[in-house]
Amino acid sequence: MSKKPIIVFEGIEGSGKSHHISKVSKYLKERNINHIKIREPGGNVNSEKIRKLILNNKSDFSQNTDLLLYMAARSENIDLIKKSYKKKVILIDRFIDSTIAYQHYGMGIDVNLIKTLNKFLLKNIKVDFTFLNIVNNKNLYERLKKRKSLNRYDRFNMTFYNKVQNGFIKLSRSKKDNYELINSNLDIKNNEKLILSKIDKLI
Repeated sequence: MSKKPIIVFEGIEGSGKSHHISKVSKYLKERNINHIKIREPGGNVNSEKIRKLILNNKSDFSQNTDLLLYMAARSENIDLIKKSYKKKVILIDRFIDSTIAYQHYGMGIDVNLIKTLNKFLLKNIKVDFTFLNIVNNKNLYERLKKRKSLNRYDRFNMTFYNKVQNGFIKLSRSKKDNYELINSNLDIKNNEKLILSKIDKLI
């Protein structure tokens, strides 16, 4: 594995992935380790514009439009990723497996289409390691309730989130050597230590 890996944090809403990626970024910064941190959808200026469109509560896109908007946001980030690939540690809050989990397992879009689009965009860029954050329905509900504002993807029903999370778990089993499951129902501080310990090994 590259010592300048791409490390992705995956998980459904309320699973703690954004918290942990921020902690890792802070940890790397304190150690003067060159890295970039981006999110999907989002990242560069154009991708952030697409993010606002996707997550806007007034948006009412078809499933296919949603997929293509996510891919458009990813397309805008590719140059950003390429510039740092193998030169810096790259931390990404959601990436290619999110598209499969949400758009295929959650919404039923053909997985081969998603894989083809990803292959077209990413070329030889590969994820080195993924932290998958798992959350139960009770904690998901409680955490969403505490948010000051909810975006469009925070408003799906539990059946949808369960489909997506189960999709993530299936993906993790097929790539188990490069995946670590984080049970976010457990103590957050212990999970932080677990993740940072793994980060030390990866870099």
